[in-house]
Amino acid sequence: MEWFTAPDYWLSRIVFQRGLAGLYLVAFLSAALQFRALIGERGMLPVPEYLRRVEPRRAPSLFHWHYSDRLFATVSWSGAALALALVAGAGDAVPLAVSMVWWAVLWALYLSIVNVGQTWYGFGWESLLLEAGFLAVFLGNDDTAPPVLVLWLLRWLLFRVEFGAGLIKIRGDRCWRNLTCLYFHHETQPMPGPLSWFFHRLPRPLHRVEVAANHVVQLLVPVLLFTPQPVATAAAGLMVATQLWLVLSGNFAWLNWLTIVLALSAMDGSLVVGEHPQPDPPLWFVVVVVAVTALVLFRSYRPVRNLLSRRQAMNRSYDPFHLVNTYGAFGTVGRIRDEIVVEGTDDPVPHADSVWKEYGFKGKPGDPRRLPRQFAPYHLRLDWLMWFAALSPAYARDWFGPFVERLLDGDRDTLRLLRHNPFPDAPPALVRARLYRYRYTTWRELRETGAWWHRTLVREYLPPVGLGAPGQSASGHTRAPGRGGGRGHG
Repeated sequence: MEWFTAPDYWLSRIVFQRGLAGLYLVAFLSAALQFRALIGERGMLPVPEYLRRVEPRRAPSLFHWHYSDRLFATVSWSGAALALALVAGAGDAVPLAVSMVWWAVLWALYLSIVNVGQTWYGFGWESLLLEAGFLAVFLGNDDTAPPVLVLWLLRWLLFRVEFGAGLIKIRGDRCWRNLTCLYFHHETQPMPGPLSWFFHRLPRPLHRVEVAANHVVQLLVPVLLFTPQPVATAAAGLMVATQLWLVLSGNFAWLNWLTIVLALSAMDGSLVVGEHPQPDPPLWFVVVVVAVTALVLFRSYRPVRNLLSRRQAMNRSYDPFHLVNTYGAFGTVGRIRDEIVVEGTDDPVPHADSVWKEYGFKGKPGDPRRLPRQFAPYHLRLDWLMWFAALSPAYARDWFGPFVERLLDGDRDTLRLLRHNPFPDAPPALVRARLYRYRYTTWRELRETGAWWHRTLVREYLPPVGLGAPGQSASGHTRAPGRGGGRGHG
């Protein structure tokens, strides 16, 4: 079936599937190691409470059948094990039908997690992983050459990721149009990396070149994905180079790495290693792939309409299975960076001489002398949400109060999400949060002080609160949670 298969892409198929499996592995590990504090039975936003409010058809998940922390851990670690086996090539060592079921199980397990993850899983790369994972089910294995239709669907997904991101920028913040957004972005992005300070200090003319190059790669180059080879391979290569630049300059979980993996699927592997003869696909596989292609094209109507809309939305799913989504990021770039600093004290009644000790987060800026670390593709969910909380207390309304409560209670699962607990022997009597304005230091300040950041106190974010003591939350109208009482909402 020459019309149906593309033997030249056998290497591209392998690289894509192994890379995708590796990102699945990271995603399942991220879930397994963080869920208890975030959405577990005693978490900040417990899954059982959420399931009582949402209908299964709105959020399909096996946890509607039953939820326990033990079951969630089993799902997460099982998904990690299945993904690891696929990284090692197990998908090519089994019959085609078994391989498809394997990929489908992986997709269903992660869908079950995302659909109960609430705010903690409200990121565009969750939907991107699910959409790419769904298409991987029908890409086949070594029993058949890759289907042309699925390869085109992968390019269609990559096109929407890049073109959507380009449109949201050019329609959004004026600084994208006057090429000045990178004057600010490296300093104000959600989670800087170890090289972000250096990127920020690049000459401003180079920043303008970066923005112009980004517009070319996101608005013009994606169209070339649908042209003959080797032009499509060259276009994909430009996207890979751009994404690697983003990997070096920040921490965006697996967004950049998944975009790279998608771009690799568009490259013609025969240009490197030649053809690899594979048998023709069975008829049932052809029928299934054609049906799935029709489904994806039908479901593409709303994402396309969104791309063409002047009120383009970014990172939106149009169905509970996250099959065909719309993507985009940083339509607006912040000019200033505010950070929430969380502190505790042993004094039951605060006074002028109280010693306040700062909690250290793994990824988000805190200690001005600490160089940000590289965590991507691993996703530090609490650190990311803390960035949103600094933008507005409304983003933290549901979870910040419970977070503070768990610090006051010395909750081990919550403390594992942090880099540094200043109260290793006993939890503090009071916890408070303060909002600071952060900026990168200059070269001179860095040499003189050894600090990467300079920070200035802006205001109180959360007044001192303790267990069982009245107080206000970040929104200013909710009492701090008391021991044994209901959870507060920040």
